[in-house]
Amino acid sequence: MLRHEVQPGRLVAGAFLTLAGIIYAGDAGGAWETPWFAVIPLVIVGFCLAATVGGLTRGIRRRRRRTGAPGPTEAQPEAPSHNPTQAG
Repeated sequence: MLRHEVQPGRLVAGAFLTLAGIIYAGDAGGAWETPWFAVIPLVIVGFCLAATVGGLTRGIRRRRRRTGAPGPTEAQPEAPSHNPTQAG
């Protein structure tokens, strides 16, 4: 599997949207009553928090790149990949 940068802002947004889905699923299943407008503040707070976390992450990564400090993916050397379609 290819390595990629972790994006905590998207994780936070996904967690809040999943929570909103669980709230509506509980309402649809009859477990509790949820007004239609109750999830709107939850989603807005989740997006604001995700934007804040994303901005902080971007700032930290820029600072690391500028100072030359190794990031979490740069600390470990990558293993050579084997591609059977390449002749060599």
